[in-house]
Amino acid sequence: GTEIKTETIDSIEKLDSGFKLTSSKGEYLFKSVIIASGASARWLGVKGEKELQGYGVSACATCDGFFFKEKVVAVVGGGDSAMEEALFLTKFASKVYVIHRRDQFRASQIMQDRVLSHKQIEVIWNKTVEKINGDGSVSSIELKDVKNESTNELGLDGVFVAIGHDPNVNFLDGLVELDEKGYIKTGFTTETSTSVPGVFAAGDVADSVYRQAITAAGTGCQAAMDVERWLDH
Repeated sequence: GTEIKTETIDSIEKLDSGFKLTSSKGEYLFKSVIIASGASARWLGVKGEKELQGYGVSACATCDGFFFKEKVVAVVGGGDSAMEEALFLTKFASKVYVIHRRDQFRASQIMQDRVLSHKQIEVIWNKTVEKINGDGSVSSIELKDVKNESTNELGLDGVFVAIGHDPNVNFLDGLVELDEKGYIKTGFTTETSTSVPGVFAAGDVADSVYRQAITAAGTGCQAAMDVERWLDH
């Protein structure tokens, strides 16, 4: 009995009888809604990045790290996520560069210590990635010194961008409560319930920690069961 519609929802409005979802193709009325719109990785926005995504450019070490056995890779970022990515990649890559635009990390001290003391990791401070080079796959990156604006080229096989994610919540326009990072808050009455009764959230749009397909699928199952119970009450 499931009906699948391939449309982009532009807004959700709460009504006395439920919710009205509006897309460019029409309006729909529902008693309950599960929001599973995910989170989008932030990208550097430099030349070569988009063209080489999937060919050496990635935003997920746990997804793609396996393909870089005995290769040289770089992680761009300075927070806990970047530290986790770099440490994970040492299981596969022969060398991992961590490139950060400042002279100190934002990450927790314990994560910094692990990265700074790891023999396979080399930190490059005060540099930004200006361009990603490669013909079919990544071959090098161009770095720019933020202090003196000098540039140099660094040869490598992969670039992992770890500068954060943005949950896809703009279409909600304040419908539900968000946390300090902008992710949907859950756990109000059930694991996947939001601040608005009848609205549930699953997957990366409500998860700033794990961000894995298996955890997203798990919360999707929870949300489906929560909705079923909600509709019965």
